[in-house]
Amino acid sequence: MSERFNERVVLITGAGSGLGQAAALQVAAEGAKLSLVDVNQESLDETKAKV
Repeated sequence: MSERFNERVVLITGAGSGLGQAAALQVAAEGAKLSLVDVNQESLDETKAKV
């Protein structure tokens, strides 16, 4: 996997589901440090666990 986001911080809104969650998982796999935001705490916690 690419390290293009290595040591970068990425803010993702809507990270609890859908495209936001997919983006969070992808950029995390590419080395990003994440700041995740969602209105639904439960789904946000699920994304956090997957990351």
